[in-house]
Amino acid sequence: MTDVARLSGLRVLVVEDEMMVSMLIEDMLTDLGCAVVGPASRLDEAMELARAGGIDCAVLDVNLGGQPIYPLADYLREQGLPFAFATGYGDAGLREADRGSPVLQKPFRETDLARVLGELRTAVD
Repeated sequence: MTDVARLSGLRVLVVEDEMMVSMLIEDMLTDLGCAVVGPASRLDEAMELARAGGIDCAVLDVNLGGQPIYPLADYLREQGLPFAFATGYGDAGLREADRGSPVLQKPFRETDLARVLGELRTAVD
């Protein structure tokens, strides 16, 4: 099964506060056959979308205008929903509890996103 076929229909919550980056992620997800949920640019928006359900996984910007994304990461973990962090700092920008979580190092390519989503899809299945 191709990566795109495997990712087809995956509902991905996008949390990103930079509009251009958010649009780029949305385009990549659409190209991969995923359904974009959101995007959300603020933590409260993201929490609302996550609580509404209907997502399979999430891509989370670590820092939303100075506000850390960790409350949402904790919520998703409690719900058993997989997620990846998107950050320019790699693992170094994460708290200890999140080390080992999938990380998309900004800037990333569509192939990087597809690889990480494949990992998240495995967690969903």
